Amino acid sequence: MAYESESVWEFEIAENVTFGVGSSDELGAVVEEFDATSVLVITDEGVADAGVVDEVTAPLDPDGYTVFEGVEPEPSVAVFERARAKADEIEPDFIVGLGGGSSMDVAKTTSVVHAHGGDILDYVAPPTGGGKDVPGPGVPTACIPTTAGTGSETSPVTVISLPREDLKVGISSRHQRPDVALVDPGLTVSLPPGPTASSGMDALSHAIEAYVTRRYDAKPAPEERADRPDYNGRSVLTDQFARSAIEHIGDGLRDAVNNGHDIEARRDMSLGSLMAGAAFTNAGLGATHAIAMAAGAIHHTPHGVTIALTLPEVMRFNATSAFDRYAEIAELLGEDTSGASDDEAAEAAAAAVEKLSADVGIEGGLSSLGIEEDDVEHLAERASALRRLLAGNPRRVSQDDLETIIRRSL
Repeated sequence: MAYESESVWEFEIAENVTFGVGSSDELGAVVEEFDATSVLVITDEGVADAGVVDEVTAPLDPDGYTVFEGVEPEPSVAVFERARAKADEIEPDFIVGLGGGSSMDVAKTTSVVHAHGGDILDYVAPPTGGGKDVPGPGVPTACIPTTAGTGSETSPVTVISLPREDLKVGISSRHQRPDVALVDPGLTVSLPPGPTASSGMDALSHAIEAYVTRRYDAKPAPEERADRPDYNGRSVLTDQFARSAIEHIGDGLRDAVNNGHDIEARRDMSLGSLMAGAAFTNAGLGATHAIAMAAGAIHHTPHGVTIALTLPEVMRFNATSAFDRYAEIAELLGEDTSGASDDEAAEAAAAAVEKLSADVGIEGGLSSLGIEEDDVEHLAERASALRRLLAGNPRRVSQDDLETIIRRSL
């Protein structure tokens, strides 16, 4: 059969996005809209200890909600199972994910697995999981981010760590997109400089990779609508979100790190993260995230830091397939590329990302995270297996190419 390229694109986001300082105060009204009487709030101890849980749940009936604060960074399948057990115990009719990407991911998967049954890994792709499709919507869910980086409040994907296997896997389903995203920049004010920097660089990478990923019509057409992947390629709409996200993050990240109480910078970062999330969860990602996912699984490196230390070299590798796009990225980050050649403009973009990363305290290369020359081949091998991420990379990338990128990032 002759090759047939895709001719349409789709775009999805949370059913409702409510943005602005104080938007989290509307959780009570949201719960009322869903006629919910039993709410499960899924979060972590840090968010609880900071008083954020008490603040956000203040509008709720004190007898109408239960807090599960057992989420850990890079949550393992055991964390997901414990949250699901709590849902099975209290039978919630509404779930809230409050915190960073980990808490929101656990909330989204708890919603669908509690509703439809089975084990967590049943919904993970083979060979690790059972490959079961999520058959329909889960328990109504709201996501309230306390960081500006993951975009999980708009995403259909959750990431699960399997520590014994040194592996990260995911569940992807449109039924995991939250019903409501309450994005309140005020909740990020207390985030320390380090997490602000790393989550911000993660958001920047989402926007950049979405902006240069393969176009929707440079991919094969699916046989059926249901077969179209969540990452269906960049389109005119994802481009708009990605461009704006790059500008907001470039404008706000340094100030958000240097003065966490600068609410305008925090607003820039929350909006940039939201828009980057909308862009990449529709368009796709690339080699930066494949390397970071593999490094996180094998070496347990912090995701946002790994991203920041890898992104510039991926940009340099990809430049020949997207010169014009990288030139635009350089300009969006404030670089003057007038009169520059294609090579020079693309290098300006990579250099601008390196400088931003260094300005917010992330530098030193992957070696600063304990990754050494002897680790390169294994890390590249694991990254090369993440075809769902690499499928969108604008330049064809082999395991040897990944080794070169990683080595240059050391």
